[in-house]
Amino acid sequence: MNINRSGYYKWLRRKGTYNRYEANRKILNFCISDCHHRYPSYGYHDIASVVRKNNELDFYFSDNLVHKCCKQLSIKSKAKHYQYKKSGDESLIYPNIVKNNWDASEPLEIIVSDMTHIRNKGVNYEWTLMIDTFNNEIISSALSRTAGDPKPYYKCLDDLLKLIEKHKKTTPTILHTDQGAVYHSKAYFKAHENYNIKRSMSRSGTPTDNPIIESLNRWIKAEMACDFQYWKINDFENFIEKYVEYFNNERPAYCLNYKTPIQYKLDKGF
Repeated sequence: MNINRSGYYKWLRRKGTYNRYEANRKILNFCISDCHHRYPSYGYHDIASVVRKNNELDFYFSDNLVHKCCKQLSIKSKAKHYQYKKSGDESLIYPNIVKNNWDASEPLEIIVSDMTHIRNKGVNYEWTLMIDTFNNEIISSALSRTAGDPKPYYKCLDDLLKLIEKHKKTTPTILHTDQGAVYHSKAYFKAHENYNIKRSMSRSGTPTDNPIIESLNRWIKAEMACDFQYWKINDFENFIEKYVEYFNNERPAYCLNYKTPIQYKLDKGF
């Protein structure tokens, strides 16, 4: 076979053992499989971030290597993806002043809010969220078992007003929402008319005008389904509170360079 004697005996001595690269790949595959088992909704970028954060590996690995390992292990994100929908008409009362410019330079500069439906133990909940686009932090969250209940909307608004007072903001806060009945109502406007808040609204039936909270709503529910099986939870309201804590303090975000919302805000000096 035209193999020299020293090369043959070198191969014979290492036969059945892993070299350094193979050993590292085996350890990395184990960490990736463990992360995917805990968080099935995560893609390879998120998995790479979590593995780097939670495991003290003595070797460097890139996201591309994690991608190759995921393909080798047949690992894919189990979260669903959604298609673009055609845009509708703009609100006559509150025009869209954001126009998809989400580059906030400080906390509480641009706030987005929306409601989503979620079902647990035969009960259809309406979950209202407020998110700070500066760091994608959930600044307020409220649940209701009653369809069309305005109380969660006002609870979230009240939390926002308290934050504005606490930080003594002098620049206006932009509150961007869809054209829901509560958001359009005079009562909702009167609740914040004495605060330095500018209102902005998406075009009707146009979730792409409010992409941050629309995409997060879907990803959050997909994560809760894949990673936590939320339909099995008995104390659902307590679970939602704990999930918000997890989202703000533990969940890495791609748009924040895989930092958590709180970590990103602290790193920016706020």
